[in-house]
Amino acid sequence: MSQPFVLVVEDNETNQMLTMAVLLRDGYRVLAASSADEALAIIDTERPDIILMDLQLPGQDGLAFTRALKNDPLTAAIPVVAMTAHVMMGDEAQALAAGCAGYIPKPIDTRTLSGDVRRYLVGAR
Repeated sequence: MSQPFVLVVEDNETNQMLTMAVLLRDGYRVLAASSADEALAIIDTERPDIILMDLQLPGQDGLAFTRALKNDPLTAAIPVVAMTAHVMMGDEAQALAAGCAGYIPKPIDTRTLSGDVRRYLVGAR
C-alpha cells in the first residue's frame, strides 16, 4: 500500500512544521498550504487522502473552504478534519456541520496525531 497523502492547510508556520514533522516521521506523505487558494492549487494537481484543516485561515476561512470542498463532486469524498485552537462549546459542532469528519484540538498531541489521522482515514473507507 502506498503512503497516505495528507494535505495540511495551516497558516501558522510553527504549527504547520510540527504537524508535518510528526506525520512524515510516521510514514505519511505530506504537503502543506497556508491558505485555501494554495490548497486548491495542490488539490488541482493531486488528490490528498485526507485534509487537516485549520479553521482560522487568511482569506477564505477553514469552515467556508470545507463547505466548498464538500459541495464539489470532485472533492466531496476527501475527509476533512478540523484542526483548531478554538475549542469553545459549539466549535466542534460547527466543524461537523460544515462537513468535517472530525476535530483535532490544538496544540496537537504529537503522540496521538498519526493515530488520529489513521483512524479518520479508515473511517472514510
